[in-house]
Amino acid sequence: MRVLIVEDNRDICENIGDYLGTLGHIADFAHDGISAMHLALTEPIDVIVLDLMLPGMDGLTFCRKLRLEAKRDTPVLMLTARDTLPDKLAGFDAGADDYLVKPFALQELHARLVSLYRRSRRKATQMLSVGDLTMDKQTLEVRRGTRKLSLNPACLKILERLMEASPAVVMRASLETLLWGDAPPDSDALRSHLYKLRQAIDRPFDRPLLHTVHRIGYRLAESDDDVPT
Repeated sequence: MRVLIVEDNRDICENIGDYLGTLGHIADFAHDGISAMHLALTEPIDVIVLDLMLPGMDGLTFCRKLRLEAKRDTPVLMLTARDTLPDKLAGFDAGADDYLVKPFALQELHARLVSLYRRSRRKATQMLSVGDLTMDKQTLEVRRGTRKLSLNPACLKILERLMEASPAVVMRASLETLLWGDAPPDSDALRSHLYKLRQAIDRPFDRPLLHTVHRIGYRLAESDDDVPT
């Protein structure tokens, strides 16, 4: 699992991250609600551990925005010291999938995260779509409209990441890590793959879907409007 831990207490973040790391999972961290929202919308997060009391944007507001505005169904485990029934109901009403009260056992946290992850995988569709562009994640078949497109493995990886994040921006560094891990080649290599991807999915069609966000990254969307906040 790739787990986003949203918690302003850095000791708690470190404890959870270290424990999940020993079990083979990947942990990302955010210490405020605004940074957490950016990661949730631009990275392929499997499940979110969310504290209620956060600077910038509290946990309830984050959860509501994630569900109602961003339309994301990433599983959320709410983590808080508030243990009254009204507090729990408020969390579920905001869109949380589970609720764990501090202090907690790391083993129980992990078990709940695995349960949420498995449940979400069963529900996840194998089809991605942006406008008239579709991708079957199981067969890796890509079509725009009725036309079947041929893409190399690198372009398929990039396209899948962009479609999963759409309409948010995916940073260049994230795409480089996706393709080459911690040892990316020079910047022309990524640019070359994106040129090939653009030639395949946009060149033969009237309306472009792949947009460059200058000095930041790329986004897949039906229009080249400013990235929504």
